[in-house]
Amino acid sequence: QVQLVESPGGSVQAGGALTLSCAASGQTVSNYCMGWFRQAPGKEREAVALLWTPDGTTWLSGSVKGRFAVSHYRKNDTLQLRMTGLKPEDTGKYYCAADFGWSIARFDCYGGRWSYPVGYWGQGTQVTVSP
Repeated sequence: QVQLVESPGGSVQAGGALTLSCAASGQTVSNYCMGWFRQAPGKEREAVALLWTPDGTTWLSGSVKGRFAVSHYRKNDTLQLRMTGLKPEDTGKYYCAADFGWSIARFDCYGGRWSYPVGYWGQGTQVTVSP
């Protein structure tokens, strides 16, 4: 059974930093898109950072570019999101996702074209940034 388990989020003040990790287990495919999404209260779930696992190419949303970075560690199939310069508008529930069903083509992953609910999803972890 495929599982995606996110590390706990947290609460920080504006300007602070947090790192989220997502461990994937139970999957048997290779060459897929993995990513982080977030959902603020009353808003739709949006893609924040995507990564194409075969070559590590990443896509970052314009709102986080220059502040967030995403990495994939093959050895334990872990996706990490390093967040710096956090802003109150970064507050939300962060979800790890992986396209083990190959619904997201390589160039869609490169271009950030992945919408919920396609793929497998973690349970989400809360990130709160106070002013």
